[in-house]
Amino acid sequence: MTEAPAPPSAAEAPPRRGAARAWRRFRRRPMPMTGLVLVAGFLLLAIAGPLATGDPAAQDYAATLAPPSGAHPLGTDDLGRDALARVAHGAQVSLQAGVLSTLLAMAAGIPIGLVAGFYRRWLDPVVMRLVDVTLAFPFLVFAVGLAAIIGPSLKGVVLALGFSQLPAVIRITRGEVLSIREMDYVSAAVADGASDGYIMLRYVLPNCAAPLIVQATVAIPAAIIGEATLSFLGLGVQPPTPSWGVMLTTAQQYLDVAPWLAIWPGLMIALATLGFNLLGDGLRDVLDPRSGR
Repeated sequence: MTEAPAPPSAAEAPPRRGAARAWRRFRRRPMPMTGLVLVAGFLLLAIAGPLATGDPAAQDYAATLAPPSGAHPLGTDDLGRDALARVAHGAQVSLQAGVLSTLLAMAAGIPIGLVAGFYRRWLDPVVMRLVDVTLAFPFLVFAVGLAAIIGPSLKGVVLALGFSQLPAVIRITRGEVLSIREMDYVSAAVADGASDGYIMLRYVLPNCAAPLIVQATVAIPAAIIGEATLSFLGLGVQPPTPSWGVMLTTAQQYLDVAPWLAIWPGLMIALATLGFNLLGDGLRDVLDPRSGR
């Protein structure tokens, strides 16, 4: 007689049940699901769009400022370049700037906030005073200043936006650590003789994950708007590389004769920002242990 398979252990079952329960709560909310669909659509556009739409720099002087048609579904710009191809390639640039700058801020800000909140003493006041000074400047003003110093390029945009987001990440991480380090399980680990590094990585950091994930979904759309702003001002991605901000810069000269040049990149920025914000709101509701079922 074959032996029945053993049931999952207590250490394995709760994470799976917790993830399934969180997904059930998430998919019952129409607005977060709308955000998830929008984000997935933009990721698909950024990955597959450039392959399907061709060269965004190809010029057709016989079709300059052409309205939307079968040959050019979104119309063309002043050099006869296909707006659909440029929007698709612009999605790639904008999402790269948003995601990479947010990852940079997280990679640098989480360790700083973790150490400052855990040890406090002299380190925490020094770090937080520096954070307070940088937070005195609006996000976009700080990013514009850094981009002007670094120089106009996609790399410069990522660095400028990443460092501009850094203070907020440090502050959120530090606040979560101050709360978690007072928990009983952290005190028990200290009493058992666990090292500070082990306690931070094993107990403190995992319990900071939920608010940091939500912060990332909020920071990405802010970075997308920041990239468009920097490119619009000439401090970001440079022509002929397509970006939604660069397209808006060109479109402002032809608003009367070719308004579609401004409509499409503006609509993409609005929808991408909306999608990430709706997704972030949904994740906040699902990951917050105080929220209902």
